[in-house]
Amino acid sequence: MRAAGGYDTPQGSLTQASSFPHDLLGRGSPGGSEVEASSRFSASKCPRILLMGLRRSGKTSIFKVVFHKMSPHETLFLESTVKTVQHDVDHSSILQFKVWDFAGSVTPEELSTDDRSVFIPASALLFVLDAQDELGPALSRLIATIERAYMVNRRIFFEIFVHKVDGLSEERKLDLQRDISHHVTKQLNLRRLEEANVAFYLSSIYDHSIYENVSKVVQKLVPSLATLENMLDILISNCRIQKAFLFDVLTKVYIATDSQPVDVQSFELASDMLDVVVDVSCIYGQAGEECDVLAFDSQSAAIITLNNEMVLYMREVSKYLSLVCLMRAENLERQGLIDYNVQVLKQALRDVLAGKGCRTPRLSLISNPGSI
Repeated sequence: MRAAGGYDTPQGSLTQASSFPHDLLGRGSPGGSEVEASSRFSASKCPRILLMGLRRSGKTSIFKVVFHKMSPHETLFLESTVKTVQHDVDHSSILQFKVWDFAGSVTPEELSTDDRSVFIPASALLFVLDAQDELGPALSRLIATIERAYMVNRRIFFEIFVHKVDGLSEERKLDLQRDISHHVTKQLNLRRLEEANVAFYLSSIYDHSIYENVSKVVQKLVPSLATLENMLDILISNCRIQKAFLFDVLTKVYIATDSQPVDVQSFELASDMLDVVVDVSCIYGQAGEECDVLAFDSQSAAIITLNNEMVLYMREVSKYLSLVCLMRAENLERQGLIDYNVQVLKQALRDVLAGKGCRTPRLSLISNPGSI
């Protein structure tokens, strides 16, 4: 393990189809989880996300901020991606997938001879639109890419990030998202691609939106998502919890949440709590010689009381996984009961991660008679 600022992953290999343009594939920066492309595309069953968009749209910045903990301000000094680079995300038993970061110069036509090798293994295609740039060329590339990909893989998720919206007013953001959605939907209908699974998001690396949006994309790649959601529903029902998130500690991506709608404020509070706990633990919870190890283990837990009679409750539930809950302060009076229920959930989660069936495990929880 490494500190919260980064993590180690095994070096893998990205292989190249014989007719795929060799100059589209390249090597990432040393010391990360990026690997050089070789001669054939990998047949790995690991889910794959294709990261596409025009040059300087912010593709690589999104990946670096979320998965490498790079400061948003440092991304200003990143060089443009000139060759396709593979990133491996595999530090936890749930969060395991590959990201292919394509150069902005790569067009659907350049992929035409190998579009099956590129798109068939893909689970999701994340296309980044720069909201501060001319959208015409980007939308044309987006439509062409969706058309090419959908022809060979009808199960792929198309995730459209309307990016760099931090400088826009809320009204302008919504208008922009609506206009883009309307244009893309119209063009897809004209091409008889109305069944393509397309979703639109407003994002910025300077606020929590990027973590929330990446979370929604990643959740679609988690096979046990329905089981995890059911388990959290059972927990919040028995413990009188308002909202529960299952976070990946290293990335602040939430793997699952209960079936209640997610509001931005609850997510931001839970995400900020995770930052506080990890930062404080890194300062006070480690020996000096262990400063490069993530300060998060089976004993990690925290409770933060807010000024609105609400409480944030956090417990470690698995390696790199944390449960963060939002509840009324009065419902925490029986903390021992809640701790017991979380321990039961923790064991059930281990069974799910170990592959002991896909159905929701039987959770023998004790009900909290507190107020809702």
